[in-house]
Amino acid sequence: MTRDRDCPFCRRIEHGEFEYEDDYNVAFQPLNPVTPGHFLVVSRGHVSNTFESPLAAGRALEFAGYLANQMDLGAANFITSAGVDATQTVFHLHVHVVPRKPGDGLALPWTGQVTR
Repeated sequence: MTRDRDCPFCRRIEHGEFEYEDDYNVAFQPLNPVTPGHFLVVSRGHVSNTFESPLAAGRALEFAGYLANQMDLGAANFITSAGVDATQTVFHLHVHVVPRKPGDGLALPWTGQVTR
């Protein structure tokens, strides 16, 4: 499995700084969670995004769904970005699992931006 010494997610994986894992991914809380229970599923190997490895992205989403079910979240956003123009800031494949509740006040970036 490849790692990138300059990647903050690779360093967390190398130091065992995660709460959950499977054969392909790890999961941990982000530095700035947007709702209670927000976590990231991150591929174990350094893959920059979904374009680089759709298979790794599928495995990450599968693990994210498994964990969300185990946590009995009920409602959540599953978000991944690919590229600067898509707001990706850490260039290591990851899926945000953002638990949602009525009235949580979190507006998604694209809410109200499209006119028809």
